[in-house]
Formats: sequence, C-alpha cells, structure tokens
Amino acid sequence: QLDPRQLDDVTSVSLLIGPEGGFHEEEVAYARNIGFQSITLGKRILRAETATLTAVAIVQYFLGALE
Repeated sequence: QLDPRQLDDVTSVSLLIGPEGGFHEEEVAYARNIGFQSITLGKRILRAETATLTAVAIVQYFLGALE
C-alpha cells in the first residue's frame, strides 16, 4: 500500500495505465526494472479511460493538488 509520505519530495509523476486485458508479466517486470512502482487501484476492473481519470485524481489527492 502506498504511503502518502513517500510522495513528499516528488516533483513529477509518470503513470502507466494498462490495457483492458492488463499488462503481461514481462511488461510489469520491465517497468519495475526501470524504476516504476507497481500500485493497484483495487480489485475492481476499470475501463482504460476510467482508470486514467481515477489514477490522476488519486495522485493529485496524494500530492495535495486538490486543495
């Protein structure tokens, strides 16, 4: 689970939103190897369009950008 305090010094965020079928294990491993942290939006399966908006809103919330 992501601790919002881990984002205190973050200056930029890059999100990888998977296709509706999900990422292949090799794609996940590659992303982790180049520095991405894997975070789930939960058990609910979202359409790619909805997942994008949800992920951006969550990042904005954690970074305090909704104030």
